[in-house]
Amino acid sequence: MPDTMKAIVVERLGPPDVMELRELPVPQPGPGEVRLKVEAVGINFADALAVAGEYLTRTRLPYTPGMEFAGVVDALGEGVSGVQVGGRVASLAGRGGLAEYALSPAAALIPVPPSFTPAQAAAFPVSYFTAYHGLKTLGHGKEGEWVLVQAAAGALGTASIQLAKALGMQVVAMASTEEKLAIARDLGADVTLLQDDPDRVQKVRDAAGGKGVPLILEVVGGPRFQESLDMAAHRGRVIVIGNASREQAHLRPVELMKRNLTVTGLWLTSLMGDAEATREAAQALTQLVGSGRVVPQVGPTYPLSESARAFQDLLDRKTTGKVIIEPGR
Repeated sequence: MPDTMKAIVVERLGPPDVMELRELPVPQPGPGEVRLKVEAVGINFADALAVAGEYLTRTRLPYTPGMEFAGVVDALGEGVSGVQVGGRVASLAGRGGLAEYALSPAAALIPVPPSFTPAQAAAFPVSYFTAYHGLKTLGHGKEGEWVLVQAAAGALGTASIQLAKALGMQVVAMASTEEKLAIARDLGADVTLLQDDPDRVQKVRDAAGGKGVPLILEVVGGPRFQESLDMAAHRGRVIVIGNASREQAHLRPVELMKRNLTVTGLWLTSLMGDAEATREAAQALTQLVGSGRVVPQVGPTYPLSESARAFQDLLDRKTTGKVIIEPGR
């Protein structure tokens, strides 16, 4: 076991270039913790927001980004049971993944299907649990019902399309380029539309029989939030998962009253504290993974030294699937 490791450190908030590659002591697990030799880290838009100081919770400095990662357990802290050294797992620790070794609460570990590569394991937890909760736990999606998936070629978008089709739903997918729409179609999307199509609102409504879409997974925010309301069917549900535009959205309650709409926020961190909801999601996802109907879509991979470029490419919408950083490269 080495005494030191390479890790990304953030000491001031800002754009991705505030991240620095440093040599740090290998951490020792405390009570209830395990240490992983990190093989792959899944990068989310939320990670970039945390580095910028724009996430839902305050970023405590200094810190190492990387909220979800996968690797091999190599040390156990006091009181940890049910976890074996040498086991391959994924973690939703919330921070610390961008390093050669990382600590995780044992309670934040997620078993990895044997068929998954390390990159697939790191691409799974945030996107697929979020998609499931958006479609079922909070969205109450039904078989045969239409759902609108925005940013359809991204990590959450590809997960949402796969899960929606596995649940028997019909999908309208929106993305920024024809190449990204082709990815959505390959995953089973029934209707695909460019996000800047001047007639996008009416085309989405028409796709669902002219009455609008019953369920919308809203990730764009800003001025597009109003468009989501306009695309929704009577008694439609809009699940707010993100704010990729990083612009302020405005909501007038009277807009909800007119068509009996429901707007619900979704934050995976707080939902993971709901043991029953987490257990239900895990059971459903395990079955779908085992059937081969759900396969994490791995996007571009980067070495640890290029973490800033990976974050910037994600922010610039140059990527598809889950952006992965591999500390061992």
